[in-house]
Amino acid sequence: QLQLVESGGDLVQPGGSLRLSCAASGFTLDYYAIGWFRQAPGKEREGVSCISSSGGSTNYADSVRGRFTISRDNAKNTVYLQMNSLKPEDTAVYYCAAVNQRFLSFNLCRNWRQYNYWGQGTQVTVSS
Repeated sequence: QLQLVESGGDLVQPGGSLRLSCAASGFTLDYYAIGWFRQAPGKEREGVSCISSSGGSTNYADSVRGRFTISRDNAKNTVYLQMNSLKPEDTAVYYCAAVNQRFLSFNLCRNWRQYNYWGQGTQVTVSS
């Protein structure tokens, strides 16, 4: 059974950091592009970042560029999202998703409709 499990969400003060993990089971992530998405209450799902299967291509939303870094360790079957300089507006449930393609073009890779497999989400709350 294909499964993605996110972890690492927490309550953090503004300016703090968190690292989210997305671990896959039941399949290998080597051939999958991965996206991180977030959804805050009352808002649409937003594509935060995405990475190609090799890790050689990444993309970020303007709202997080320079603060967040996506990476992957295919040997561990895990993708990460390092989040620094967190702001209250980063508060949301964060999801990782996988699509059975090595690469999505930049205008597609942060589009949630492109992805087949989703995790259950992890809550990130940024508040003092």
